[in-house]
Amino acid sequence: MKYMLLMQFSARGNDFPAITEWAEEEVRAHIAFMHETNAELVRNGEFVDAQGLAFPDTAKIVRASGDGTPLVTEGPFPETKEFLAGYWILDCESEQRALEIAARASSAPGPGGKPLNMPIEVRQVMAAPPTEL
Repeated sequence: MKYMLLMQFSARGNDFPAITEWAEEEVRAHIAFMHETNAELVRNGEFVDAQGLAFPDTAKIVRASGDGTPLVTEGPFPETKEFLAGYWILDCESEQRALEIAARASSAPGPGGKPLNMPIEVRQVMAAPPTEL
């Protein structure tokens, strides 16, 4: 079964600064943790893909205009306090295993090496549309 793990960043409820304010060695430790986690997932045969995302100030919101051409706006807006920081796509034996991996990813080190405990959303990737449709 495939699962998508979505690493969410929320300025609300966190007791750590944005990664742009971390010391260089703290950023390096965080990235090393992610590389080690991904390498373990590859060894276990569970890794499909994982990517960190650019900062939200580079995001664009796109809608179809009346004639079908892209209508592009900047986003998210400055008042946005939450954004998607990155994701993994995994091929796991069970939902329980996906939850275990999400808990490990959540414990990535932040400032001072303290675990971030970032929320990780876990969602199964559908193989096909639901039969009810």
